[in-house]
Amino acid sequence: MEKICTFLMFEGQAEEAMTFYVSLFENSEVLSIARYGPEGPGEEGKVIHASFTLNGQTYMCIDSNLKHDFTFTPAISLYVNCSSEEEIDSLYAKLEEGGGALMPLGAYGFSRKFGWVADRFGVTWQLNLA
Repeated sequence: MEKICTFLMFEGQAEEAMTFYVSLFENSEVLSIARYGPEGPGEEGKVIHASFTLNGQTYMCIDSNLKHDFTFTPAISLYVNCSSEEEIDSLYAKLEEGGGALMPLGAYGFSRKFGWVADRFGVTWQLNLA
C-alpha cells in the first residue's frame, strides 16, 4: 500500500463512482470492496471501504453512513495529463456528463489544451494535454 493515498467519501454512490472511474482509464481496476452488512451501521450493501487503481495509482473510497454538511470541493481535484487530443476530449465529455464545466476545454496561457470539470458525483478533474 502507498504511504499517501487519495480517499474519496461518498454518500451512497461510492461503488458507482469507482466503477465509472475505472472504466475511463487503462491499467485500472477495483482491488477490494467491503460492504456494510445487515447489522450496519450503514445501509446494507453499501461500501464500508474499497480500494481501486486508476492507471496504476491507488485510491480509496467509502459510503459514509453519516450525513455531512460538506462534500467535494474544487479546491482539491484530480489532475490528469492526457497524451492525445482524443484522450482529453473523451475524458472531458464523459466526466462532464451529469456534472458541469468549471473551465471549458481550450487553450490557456499555461496549456495548449486544458479543461476543468466536476463530474456527476461532485469530484473535480483538471485535464491537461501534455
